[in-house]
This record gives sequence, structure tokens and C-alpha cells, in this order.
Amino acid sequence: MTRMTTAERTEPPTVADERTMLESWLEFHRETLAAKCAGLDEKQLREASAPPSILSLMGLVRHMADVERHWFRNILAGEDGAAQPLYWTDEEQDRDLLLTPDDSWEEAQEVWQREMGRAREAAAGRGLDDIGAGEHHSGERFSLRWIYVHMIEEYARHNGHADLIRERIDGSTGT
Repeated sequence: MTRMTTAERTEPPTVADERTMLESWLEFHRETLAAKCAGLDEKQLREASAPPSILSLMGLVRHMADVERHWFRNILAGEDGAAQPLYWTDEEQDRDLLLTPDDSWEEAQEVWQREMGRAREAAAGRGLDDIGAGEHHSGERFSLRWIYVHMIEEYARHNGHADLIRERIDGSTGT
């Protein structure tokens, strides 16, 4: 069993103001998912965790691109053009996880990086108590603080999945 390096990640500070702490933990979890994917080829990134599950590292990255887009662009910024999901549809809600031969790691990673950048832009200049301009399908509205906490939870949960998938692929553990 090999250990993965943590050199790609920035450790969150142990003492900081709330905003710095929330943003640091979100970045830490984003970098953790990237580290779990590092050094693998396209075939490995597509490898499902264990049948009957279709969960793969590439699928997780695609899923998180959609999640970033939804919470930061749709709910926080209220962007009209961002309303449509990138991968899933009402008819095919697991489409972000269901990979076809036409899907590529290069495209998935590029989209994820773009959505993270847009998420950072949407949050910049807003206060933690600011309420998003968009409305959730439930009719509820959310503060930036809630969105940060939810995103940390979302990444942490899926990074646990990524840990198991990566260990299954090549025995790597850690990060």
C-alpha cells in the first residue's frame, strides 16, 4: 500500500476569522479531490468503485462541477444562464456519474476548474450573511455562510468515496 502525498494541498489555518476558515476548508477539500485523481490515467479515472455502483473519480469530479455551478452560480449569484445543469437532467439524474465513451477526463477537469473559478468569483465581495439572489427549487433562499458549510460537507462526503475508489485502483491511501 502506498501513501499519497499531501504536497498538492494547502492546510487550513488553525486560527483565523470565520470567512478565512470556511474558504480555506473548502479549498482544502477541492484540493483533496484533485489529489485523489492525480497520477491516474483515463481508464483508472473511469473505473467504478464496485459493482453495481457506477461511482468513479471522473464521475465525482463531474458531479462536483454541477454542485459548484448550482450553489454558487444559480443559488448565490442568481445567474439566469447557469440554471441548466452541466451533466444531469430530470430524466437522467445520475448522468454526471454515468460515463460514455465520448466523455473525457480532460473535459471533466476543465469544466470543474472553470466552475470552481466562477464559484470563487460569485462569492467574492459578498458577506457571509448575504442571501443568494437565486431561489432553490424548494423555494428557500440561502446565505453564503450556509453555502460554504454545505459545500464543505458535500466535498468531505465525496472525498470519503474518492478515498475508497483510489485505494481500490492502486492501493494508495492518505490525504
